[in-house]
Amino acid sequence: MAFSQSVRKSQVPLKCNLCENDTIEWKCEDCGLLLCTNCSDTKHSKIKNAQNHKVIDIKQVGVYSEAVDFTNIKCKDHPGQLCCLFCTNCDSLVCPICIVKIHKKHDLIEISEGFYTNAERLKKGQNKIQTNRTTLATKKELLEQCKCRTNEKCTKVLQNIQNHGIALKKAVDKYIEELKNEVRENKKLITHQIDTDIDVILRSMKETDDKNNETEELIKASDIAKFFREVRRIEKSIEILVPKTQSSYNCISKFVPGEINQSNVGVLQRDDNPVKLSVALNIISEYQTEFTGVSDIIPCPDKSIWINCNKDEKLIKVKLEGNILNTLSSFKIDAYGIAVLPSNDILLSTAETSRLQQLSVTTGKLTDTVYDVAPLVPTVIHITSDNKIIVGGNNEELGRKAVFVMNKKGDHETVYEHDEYNQLIFKYPWSITCTSNCNIHVVDCHPDSDSGRVVVLGQGGDIINTYTGHTDVNKNIPFQPVRIVTTPRDKVVVVDFKTNVFHILNNAGEPLTQFNTKDNSINNPFSLAFTSTGQFYIGCTNPDSSTTKKAEIYHVTLSGC
Repeated sequence: MAFSQSVRKSQVPLKCNLCENDTIEWKCEDCGLLLCTNCSDTKHSKIKNAQNHKVIDIKQVGVYSEAVDFTNIKCKDHPGQLCCLFCTNCDSLVCPICIVKIHKKHDLIEISEGFYTNAERLKKGQNKIQTNRTTLATKKELLEQCKCRTNEKCTKVLQNIQNHGIALKKAVDKYIEELKNEVRENKKLITHQIDTDIDVILRSMKETDDKNNETEELIKASDIAKFFREVRRIEKSIEILVPKTQSSYNCISKFVPGEINQSNVGVLQRDDNPVKLSVALNIISEYQTEFTGVSDIIPCPDKSIWINCNKDEKLIKVKLEGNILNTLSSFKIDAYGIAVLPSNDILLSTAETSRLQQLSVTTGKLTDTVYDVAPLVPTVIHITSDNKIIVGGNNEELGRKAVFVMNKKGDHETVYEHDEYNQLIFKYPWSITCTSNCNIHVVDCHPDSDSGRVVVLGQGGDIINTYTGHTDVNKNIPFQPVRIVTTPRDKVVVVDFKTNVFHILNNAGEPLTQFNTKDNSINNPFSLAFTSTGQFYIGCTNPDSSTTKKAEIYHVTLSGC
């Protein structure tokens, strides 16, 4: 594998339940005690009835389940007879009488063999059930995502309609006011024309009244001589012409309401793009290092970044300035795992010791810590939100691999090493992250292997789930996880090194979607990191064929997960 690290070796020695000093070698199946050889021979034998207890080698714990009695099964067809064999033809238990009467020429096997054969078949069926359960859970998660997107889109569309309604009301009010103003102007013009003609009529009426009064006075005059002198003049002026006015006037326009319908207001148009879970990645900045590859990238609260390349045996602290990495400090250390402590010092694992070491950011000195996984060698470090230390360990010579959860004092609170069948859980714990439900997600992939998986561990020591890749992505290319990280929305991002694909899982390790970084021209992604403010960094490595030291780091935004 490109950019693989050396194989680490190790595991934790559990102590005897009686002396609490020596390493356990035995287990009493009756009283459940874990014992060293000395206590098994001396102290345990003094317990009442201990001589009848069954003590087994610790290596056999979990290999066999609690003993099943196959010798006392009564035949349902022949009272008083005990079943002695299992008929594979009839799929039933049989007693000697059954064999003679019915099953003489049938294929008969030991009851225990039939039991374990059927149990194994049930386990396969159970695995199918669990797979279906995972599929259903994934679909449920996707439906919830779609529901959330639908609600968001509904809110947006309703707001757009509301905004359009407000805009329509403003536009309608404007048009209504313009119509009213037009009517007022029309009325003003018509009224002016009518008033002008009224003035002419009023002047003519006054003139008529004056003539009428003058004529009336002449008729009633007592001066006859004056009458005859004026009568002709008055008679000539009696004919007063009626002034001409307009024969018609403009009329106020009639209002014809416009049709109000949905098309005038707006319509809803079907969106052919279905609501679905999608991941979007946008590059903000790109930086070039002088490393073969970026095996770890750790952002700090002061906006600086620690970059580790175990292949180059170099650890540096940088400040991002524009598109330049300004180196603040540099150390030549073969670090296989790093994490930032609350003190801002660096917690790291090296090839020299099974004990984690602390690098002082002020003095640059390495000191031993209380976190020890001897005789295993630490391969990866993760610090939880409540400051628990989770360490992956490996010891090839002893054939042991484990994940340790430790408190601040270095006590091993939980050790994940064997499953319920006493089989090793891990091949090589390579990267670790935690989700809000306290599940521990472990990349289990040997650096020299071309395939691996993600193992999800519960608080009680159980394996919650395993993820071995997606059929669409890994049909022809094996799933090769290298790094894993939790997003601010409690999703899990896994880097599939061979395909350049980010596998997005929920907090139970069930697949949600995938994203190919090549779509954004990001090649060979290897390490991931989120800042406390949700910024996302991707550290890359050079291809196998490359000898250059120009591994890139991308500062990106990642939405949809």
